[in-house]
Amino acid sequence: MWSVVGHEWSVRMLQHSVSRNRIGHAYLLTGPAQIGKTTLATNFAQALNCTAEDKPCGKCSNCRKIAAGNHPDVQTIEGVGGSIKIEQIRQLQSTVALSPHEAPWRVCILLDMDRATPEAANCLLKTLEEPPGRVVLILTASSSHALLPTLVSRCQYLPLRALSTDTVARALRDVWGVDPVEARSLAHWSSGRIGWAITALQDRSLLERRSLLLGGLMRALPAHRFERMRYAEELSTRKDDVPMALELWQSWWRDLLLVKLGMSGMIVNTDQLDSLRI
Repeated sequence: MWSVVGHEWSVRMLQHSVSRNRIGHAYLLTGPAQIGKTTLATNFAQALNCTAEDKPCGKCSNCRKIAAGNHPDVQTIEGVGGSIKIEQIRQLQSTVALSPHEAPWRVCILLDMDRATPEAANCLLKTLEEPPGRVVLILTASSSHALLPTLVSRCQYLPLRALSTDTVARALRDVWGVDPVEARSLAHWSSGRIGWAITALQDRSLLERRSLLLGGLMRALPAHRFERMRYAEELSTRKDDVPMALELWQSWWRDLLLVKLGMSGMIVNTDQLDSLRI
């Protein structure tokens, strides 16, 4: 059973590849962070190696091991210090040169390949040019434009889009049992990223950080230039908050334009509607 929320056309394409046994040697999944790329990649790895007729079943030994992250033939590579290094790609090349240990396919999922070092990207290109048999590489990235064009051209490309608010809210209600009102709010604030909504559901500190950062923006807007610069300097010392702050501010200004155009129903920060109308 595919556990991906939304992205139906991508699921259908991968299902068709598995059912027809027309498997490519490399796939590229792109889209915003927490949109479901890793879940889709994991489900595809399960479908490739599932022993049931309806793949992936989620219950066979291969499916369960892949979900738990301890299958010997399926590995996930994440960046070290923020980026995938050439040493990791060289280790990957040694691994994929071996036949699968206990599954039909050896699968390697490379997360955030757009953050890989240039040396690592060029090293991976050699593997894509001469792919080993019974090996599938699944790359994820925020955008194809951040990758080498030659790397993109050697992958089957599946661009994932942000989910609709209705899709996220429905999944939160039906799958995670969230109260409809809360589900709707989380769906709006997630900007179509189901992973963000689930994280916020499980870790309330994320919503507290969001509230504090939006509060900082509200205070900075009417402040004098010196106070704004002081706030920017103070925020720069909290490096973990900077990406979220910039993302929130961008969404706030987008919401402001939508409100001015009479399109309030499309805003992300629904709890800020009164401030946006001023």
